[in-house]
Amino acid sequence: MAAGAVAPAYYIRYDQRGCGLSDAAPASLSLEAWIGDLEAVANALGLRRFALFGMSQGGAIAIAYAARHPERVSHLVLLGTPVRGKLRRAGTAEQQEEGEVLLNLARIGWGRDNPAFRQVYTMLFMPDGAPEQHHSLNGLVRASTSPENAVAIHEALYQLDITALARAVHVPTLVLHAHGDAVIPFEEGRHLATLIGSARFVPLDGRNHILLETEPAWAQFLTEVRAFLGADAADVSEPLSDASRLTQSELQVLGLLARGHQNATIADKLGKSEKTVRNQVSSILSKLGAHTRAEAVARARDAGIGTPCD
Repeated sequence: MAAGAVAPAYYIRYDQRGCGLSDAAPASLSLEAWIGDLEAVANALGLRRFALFGMSQGGAIAIAYAARHPERVSHLVLLGTPVRGKLRRAGTAEQQEEGEVLLNLARIGWGRDNPAFRQVYTMLFMPDGAPEQHHSLNGLVRASTSPENAVAIHEALYQLDITALARAVHVPTLVLHAHGDAVIPFEEGRHLATLIGSARFVPLDGRNHILLETEPAWAQFLTEVRAFLGADAADVSEPLSDASRLTQSELQVLGLLARGHQNATIADKLGKSEKTVRNQVSSILSKLGAHTRAEAVARARDAGIGTPCD
C-alpha cells in the first residue's frame, strides 16, 4: 500500500461465547466475560481504532468496551439495546412473571424437535416476519446454542444494568430503536440515549427486534448508519511490509481461510495435500506477523491485499 493511502474498510463479526462456532461449554457466561472476549478479539486482530456496532445484548457489551477504551472507538452504533434487563427494570408483577415464564420456556423447549416453544421467542424477535423467516429463525436459535447456554445467557441478560457504563461513554454514538420492539421496550432505547451525552437517538418505524430488509426500518437504519459513520470511520492497524511477499498459491489459501474453510477442505478444493496446506498456512501467518487465521485475514485486508474467490 502506498504511503498515505486509506486502508480498505471491512466488517468483523465474532460468535458470542457459548454460541455458534465458539466454545460450546464456556466457564462463564456474564457481561464481564463477554467484554473480555471483545477485548481479546480487538487485540488479536491488531485493531487500533474502529467503529463498533452492537445489537441487543451486543450493544451492552459495546457500551462497556467504549467506556473502558474510548481511545480505540471512533464511532458507536447501538440497535435495540437495553440499559436494564427484564428483571431489573421497574416493571409490574406481571412483567416480572413474564420473564420467569420465558426462562422456563427456554429450559423446557429450546432443544426439542417441535419448534412450538422457540416460536414464542421468534414471534417476539420478528413479529412481522414471513412464515419462512420464522421457520429459519426457529431452526437457527436451536442450532446456535444449547438449552443450558440459552438459559444461562438469558439469566445474565435479565439481571443486566449498564447505567453507570452508559454514563461513562463519551464517543460519538448513534442509538436506534424500533417503536414496537417487543424484546427491548422502546423506552429503554430512549433512556439509553439520555445516559450517553454524545448520543443521537433515532426511532425506527417497525416492530421487529431483528430488522428485515423488506421493512422500511431497514432502509432507514442503513441511511442513518452510513451518514453517521461517513467515509473515515475505519481506522485500523498499519499496513504490513512483508504482506507483499505472499505467493499466488498462498493468496489462494488465504482466500479460502477468509471464507472460514479448514485445512482439509482447502486441500480438497485446491487439489493439494493437507500437509502442504498446513505448511502454507504457517507461512502466511509468519509473513503477516499474525498469530491466528482470523488475524491473518484481517491484516491482509488491512494491507490492501485481495483474496481470490473460491
